[in-house]
Amino acid sequence: MDYGTLRGLIALLILALFIIIVVWAYSKKRKTSFDDAANSIFEEDRKNEVNKQETNNNV
Repeated sequence: MDYGTLRGLIALLILALFIIIVVWAYSKKRKTSFDDAANSIFEEDRKNEVNKQETNNNV
């Protein structure tokens, strides 16, 4: 096996891995977990607002 063939096989392997990752990322099974992760930052903001309101009411 010469160097050019090896480079071609490695390029095909990298392309296949890229396609697998893209299919995994856009699969319907993963959508809910990605949506939950994307919205988690807003849940933390809501918790902080509730804590601030509770401390202000106690003053």
